[in-house]
Amino acid sequence: MVGVIDMSRDEFENLVAEALDTIPSELTALMRNVVIVVEDDAPEPGLLGLYQGVPLTERGDWYAGVLPDHISIYRNETLQICDSPEDVVEEVRITVVHEIAHHFGIDDDRLHQLGY
Repeated sequence: MVGVIDMSRDEFENLVAEALDTIPSELTALMRNVVIVVEDDAPEPGLLGLYQGVPLTERGDWYAGVLPDHISIYRNETLQICDSPEDVVEEVRITVVHEIAHHFGIDDDRLHQLGY
């Protein structure tokens, strides 16, 4: 049965940072004008992460002076679907990769094909 894991915000933020560290540096070097934040509550049930912005593949000459893209990772939703701290580590990693992929212009259909 799925239960709620007790994990502090600091611990969860550290997991997000560790997940970011697993992204190859060749890719993170290409990330532009994006911020990644941990939020406690999702705007809708079941949402673990959310990318809001203009993917790199859609940016053109017009792209200047805009606010950063915003990737949110939702702590409470993630903790609610996990059975163990190890599950949280894996789910955070998957969610971070998934949302960063959106920044690179990869859509949900392709991500699902790739196992995300």
